[in-house]
Amino acid sequence: MNILKLIFTSVYQFLWGDLITLPLPGGSSVGLSLLVLILIPTGIYFTLRTKFLPFRLFTEMLKITTEKKSTSEKNSISGVQALIISTATRVGMGNLVGVVAAISAGGAGAVFWMWVTALLGSSTAFIEATLAQIYKEKDPLYGGYRGGPAYYIHHFFVKKDSKRKHSVIACLFAVSGLICWCGISQVIGNSVSSAFTNAFQVPPIYTTVLLVFVAAIIVLRKNATVKVLDVIVPIMAGFYFLMTLFIIFTNITQLPAIFQQIFTEAFGLRQVVAGGFGTVLMNGAKRGLFSNEAGSGSAPCAAAAADISHPAKEGLLQAFGVFIDTIIICSCSAMIMLLTPSELTQGLAGMDLLQAAMNYHLGTFGVIFIAVILWLFSFSTFIGILFYARPNIAYLFGDNWLSQNLYKILALIMLFIGGLAAYTFVWDLGDIGIGLMTIFNMIALIPLSHQAIESLKDYENQKNQ
Repeated sequence: MNILKLIFTSVYQFLWGDLITLPLPGGSSVGLSLLVLILIPTGIYFTLRTKFLPFRLFTEMLKITTEKKSTSEKNSISGVQALIISTATRVGMGNLVGVVAAISAGGAGAVFWMWVTALLGSSTAFIEATLAQIYKEKDPLYGGYRGGPAYYIHHFFVKKDSKRKHSVIACLFAVSGLICWCGISQVIGNSVSSAFTNAFQVPPIYTTVLLVFVAAIIVLRKNATVKVLDVIVPIMAGFYFLMTLFIIFTNITQLPAIFQQIFTEAFGLRQVVAGGFGTVLMNGAKRGLFSNEAGSGSAPCAAAAADISHPAKEGLLQAFGVFIDTIIICSCSAMIMLLTPSELTQGLAGMDLLQAAMNYHLGTFGVIFIAVILWLFSFSTFIGILFYARPNIAYLFGDNWLSQNLYKILALIMLFIGGLAAYTFVWDLGDIGIGLMTIFNMIALIPLSHQAIESLKDYENQKNQ
């Protein structure tokens, strides 16, 4: 067990630990992890290649959200439904507790760098989602379409006339994804049981059993996932957004000072002199990368399932998904935190800190509200990641219900264990898995990106004509 723990820790440090450290004025420094070194330059590159797509085509993203399916393919989903699935998995505990932790460690300035990372990530999300559409295929088990990085990686490495059914890198991506989603399942179980224990003093066993039971009813049915997420995601995101607006309006006089604090601390001389600029920058950037998942290859597993008239349209929808996740939902958590007097949250961390902030703004109702919202965020994430798992299981093991259902049962077991267990190093599987997914995804994503750029040009030409 100690050897296994050492291996996990070493891989985690390689992916997310500081690979290089750059000195800054005033004695400060900024540590750059391998994933940051990959994702930030890639985001800048794709933003330039798409001619600043997040700004230039934002109104087009909004317009596409009103479109329906392009065909009557049985059991296929629309582009917006694919967006809802990816939003369900992007929006999770990280949007609540993760943002609070980033601000606690890096100050208000971390919010600004979180926004910057999201804008860069939108372009990356466009590229990978468009490629997923280009290389999608029919799904003989669930109906509709399937695909994702495993499929476009396969086409990148395997010639069209080859009879090879698998590519090594594509298999490594799929395995990394399945590992990641098992790790996330444990964290989800613990997050929900902890929140309900804090809010209602409910023993973890009751919350966990109910969570697993409801999740099993949905995920073990053939096509219940999309129908459930169509209802849950708009409701949970909408209520959280409206509640945040209420808190902002009741503290409207503080808003100018909050924005001044965000921008001042993002570039502030005080942070540079005090040696904290690197902390501000990295906490914001890492939270943005963790939250929106752009570049990891997760969301393309949903994007490929969309029945949409042009690949670039789904790319634009997934770019919009990054905006929803980070610019809207993460900013809501940031505002709740920053509008709370610091002396009330001194010495608190994680869920306790967030619940203390909500208690300040809304009293006992706020504590209950955040527990319920976390339940919805976490529950929808669990259902969404099992949708992601479908095409990857099919790529590895072929089209059979045995492998599909066995993985679902494994994920439910992980959900149950997580609800009852305290933190273990196995929880890092989620972070390790998403890190490995990103590396394997990028191997094909960057060289294939010209196809997504051409698809965007074609779409814009059609629109102009």
